[in-house]
Amino acid sequence: MPHTVHLLGVLAAVLVAARAGRAAARWLRQPEVIGEMTAGLLAGPAVLALLGRPGFDAALPHAVLADLKTVGQAGLILFLVGLAHHLRGGAVNPGRRAVAWVTAGSLLLPLLCGTLLAVWVITQEGAEVRGQAPTAAFVLMTAVSLSISAVPVMARIISARNMHDSPAGALTMTSAVVIDTLGWLLLTLALCLSTGSMDGFVRSLTALAFAAVCALAIRRVLSSAPARDWCARAPRPAAAALGVTAIAVALGVEHLGMTAIVGAAVVGLAIPTDERSPWAGAVASVTRVGKAVVPVFFVVTGVTVFGEGLTSASWQLFALALFLGVAGKTAGGYLGARAGGITPHESRQVAVLMNTRGLTELIVLQAALATGVFTAPLALVLVCMALATTAMTGPLLHRLDRAEPAPKPLPLTPGVLS
Repeated sequence: MPHTVHLLGVLAAVLVAARAGRAAARWLRQPEVIGEMTAGLLAGPAVLALLGRPGFDAALPHAVLADLKTVGQAGLILFLVGLAHHLRGGAVNPGRRAVAWVTAGSLLLPLLCGTLLAVWVITQEGAEVRGQAPTAAFVLMTAVSLSISAVPVMARIISARNMHDSPAGALTMTSAVVIDTLGWLLLTLALCLSTGSMDGFVRSLTALAFAAVCALAIRRVLSSAPARDWCARAPRPAAAALGVTAIAVALGVEHLGMTAIVGAAVVGLAIPTDERSPWAGAVASVTRVGKAVVPVFFVVTGVTVFGEGLTSASWQLFALALFLGVAGKTAGGYLGARAGGITPHESRQVAVLMNTRGLTELIVLQAALATGVFTAPLALVLVCMALATTAMTGPLLHRLDRAEPAPKPLPLTPGVLS
């Protein structure tokens, strides 16, 4: 009972912090998710500074943080299930050619820019920034860090701007999920290179196979007549069962070595989207719950990733990381979209959205720090880069809309992501 009370108290505080972050973001004319992210990043160091290490550990013991992380991750999974389902059944189909080109441009050029940043660090920075990690692991991890696009943050921005049925929104989210999957494989490979073992990479491939099998099974079961009838007769239990299934599959994928985002995406894509399917109402219920809880993910991840203080780094390294980070994603996203047949205005929107890194970047940095591939000064530089590029997204999209208003999106399915 004391643990439960403690957990509920901290959960309430987390939701209050997220609410304050959203209010600050609105005041600054930023997407609300930027405020949630910033609140999470500031919460850990603020509590640590006010209470000290003993007080921090007493206020946020490991067991409570673990439970909060589970709650936040469950909310993220449910929210992404609804988004993936809507993208699959939406009125706009981005097309395989466009997805392939945007994925290639938004992944390969940033990987090159990340490699250039790694070369600069190796040749120009001292050992306190370079660290002692094997060169191959360090270069690949740096390249991955600049190639990541944050699916959770991007999803919230697209949802807030009602861009689900716009070509840019659908194309960016579809490509970002693919990039996130490939990026996670490359991250695993970098960690394997740092330890000299390939077991983790094999596990990630196994997780992808598991996700594919689960998607096929879910698709077949939900399309069956008994499942449709049960969903129509008992929509609330059906929604609960769908949510539990999605969380189980996503956490299973994560346990096997791949990000839970992939598991959530495959469940959402597997849910039938035809007009006769009664599962749309269940998806809407699942998504509403996820949207209410997902701020916990942003705040708790910020606390757990950087609850410790980080050392400083040179402004030259920060400037280079920011330049290469923005150049790789925006140029790669724009050129990929144009090669895929997308209009110039929509290609610029894709470029801006792809520059969103958010907490996915921080999760990658956490793994790099924990394994010793990155040092604290380099991690700090890349944290600042992630925050800066993510903060650019809202203002740049607003500026693009003012310069050339985009066509109004087609109406959303009632209740799905509202």
